[in-house]
Amino acid sequence: MEAILLDKANSIRKAAEVHRRVRRYAQQELIKPGVKLIDICEKLENATRTYLEADKGKAGTKAGIGFPTGVSLNNCAAHYTSNPGDKTVLKYDDVLKLDFGTHVNGFIVDSAFTWAPNDKYETLLEAVKDATYTGIKEAGIDVRLCDVGEAIQEVMESYECVIDGKTQGHSIEPYRIHAGKSVPIVAGGPSTRMEEGEVYAIETFGTTGSGYVREIKMPRAAKLKSFIEKHFKTLPFCPRYLEWAGQKDYMPALRHLVESGVVEDYPPLYDTRGSYVAQYEHTILLRPTCKEIVSQGDDW
Repeated sequence: MEAILLDKANSIRKAAEVHRRVRRYAQQELIKPGVKLIDICEKLENATRTYLEADKGKAGTKAGIGFPTGVSLNNCAAHYTSNPGDKTVLKYDDVLKLDFGTHVNGFIVDSAFTWAPNDKYETLLEAVKDATYTGIKEAGIDVRLCDVGEAIQEVMESYECVIDGKTQGHSIEPYRIHAGKSVPIVAGGPSTRMEEGEVYAIETFGTTGSGYVREIKMPRAAKLKSFIEKHFKTLPFCPRYLEWAGQKDYMPALRHLVESGVVEDYPPLYDTRGSYVAQYEHTILLRPTCKEIVSQGDDW
């Protein structure tokens, strides 16, 4: 058991170190007003592939990108990534949630931060960051998930900030970014307990809006299904990845797979128009004697 946990920890630590390097690169060179969101996604993911030596032929199933880079702007809380044709340009007054993952042997590190150069959002960002670290402090072996959510909510309320209660943290398993357990960010969640050896993404979403996010929906299918299973296994992907891997005219087949329930979609989540949402997130590993914040870095 100890050897298995050590292998897991070493894979996660390697993925976390790459996450820190790529995060630093994004903060120092990529994220600035005037840059297209799709350029941020592509350059960040190419850096991840380079650092982890991901094989394009297999789309990084041994080591590489954990899930499509999230570049959710302003009132979009989560799950937005740029795809071919996206001409959105980052502006000074924007609030950008950069949420991306790296993995080694399927062990995924999931961490996010918020870029908002306009200091009018300073309190919101401070509240969300403080709440996230409070949730991490509360988490541990045999801790109830509902207690983590209650601790996060208390911090957000102390800042008099609105919390996006529909969004949640989550357990992570090999090749599965959203595994079996959800970590609430408000009180009243499940009393299920955290267990030794588990990996969790602890996160908080705060907003200037309502705090209620919603989805805005939007004979080749079998071949595409086989391609997806071979190249991505159960890792999340997006249309941009299919193009990168050389697929053409895939949208009708992909739509069919989603409608048939073969592929699960994760539409972007939006708060009210004109609002701004902030997010911070870290991945933790519950070891027998301690709690390791594997994605923590110099930046936060």
